[in-house]
Amino acid sequence: MTGSASRRRLRLLSPPLPEPRGPLSAAVTALLRGADSGSTAPGSVPSPERCSAYGDDLQLALYVLYELHYQGFQGVPDSLEWDGGLLAWRGALERRFLGALRADVPVDATDTARQALDELQLEPVGDDGGVSHFLRDEGGLGHLREYAALRSLYHLKEADPHAWVLPRLHGRAKAAMVAVEFDEFGAGRADEIHAELFADLMEDLRLDTAYGHYVDAAPAEALATVNLMSLFGLHRALRAALVGHFAAVETTSSPGSRRLAEALRRVGAGPAAVRFYAEHVEADAVHEQVVRHDVVGGLLEGEPHLDPEVVFGIRATSHLEDRLAARLLGAWREGATALRGNRPLEAGIRSSV
Repeated sequence: MTGSASRRRLRLLSPPLPEPRGPLSAAVTALLRGADSGSTAPGSVPSPERCSAYGDDLQLALYVLYELHYQGFQGVPDSLEWDGGLLAWRGALERRFLGALRADVPVDATDTARQALDELQLEPVGDDGGVSHFLRDEGGLGHLREYAALRSLYHLKEADPHAWVLPRLHGRAKAAMVAVEFDEFGAGRADEIHAELFADLMEDLRLDTAYGHYVDAAPAEALATVNLMSLFGLHRALRAALVGHFAAVETTSSPGSRRLAEALRRVGAGPAAVRFYAEHVEADAVHEQVVRHDVVGGLLEGEPHLDPEVVFGIRATSHLEDRLAARLLGAWREGATALRGNRPLEAGIRSSV
């Protein structure tokens, strides 16, 4: 077996359940660990309405429940993916999260998806240049390793959450979305799947490539950016918001990836690390136009009433990314780690069979 195949087999094993961060996540993990008892009804735990919508406890509980639809967890029966009790509880957590996003990201009746996407192309000025600017201009190898570890929660399943929208699109929007997703999944080549390319990046940075390995290190701000995709993707009613999220990602990816590739070259990272972001510079510049004109345009051509929901998806994405950026830059500019618990990454760890 080749090294690439070995890494892929190990990385996609179901991870262990993460450590809880409060009563909500403790109740979720306890239910999943004790599923053999036959009950998935929560015990005496606080109402999600009493917990911070963006806090560690609620975001971890939601992340764990969403992961039942992806790789699952060690020792947790696959049959729980569609368990009615867990779905009802997940719904309560989602209502708290979505309600906070609706309140924090208001959409005016005159806002349009075109306008919202144009706003994303305005580069920040001054000292507040964002995470990729910091990493390009002054970040060290340690900052890049932390960034990659946190982003691995999404990039090791890159494009999977967006695939949920495919059965909910039609015509031009569907065809264009499939074309972009085809590229994300390697255009028919397993070793070119973007999740695999990110695992190669992680190996170059001497990070563990096991799926979900860094969830315990991820602060709530990082979990929320991943949860947003699953929230939108798993609800047909939020299909336009998922299209907005996808459009926001593709619109901002090319310039951000260019800066990250430059950052990795500057610190002497290996070629696989540089390649991941270099690959996205050109590919996502093309994807942006396809998504803007054919995915978003095709969706709104058939369902123009969904324009405000596309705007909501775009702006909710920016809102959560801004929160994550504040967490990262706030810590890094103080000379501290941005990881949860202020514990720096272990050095020199790689997955092995």
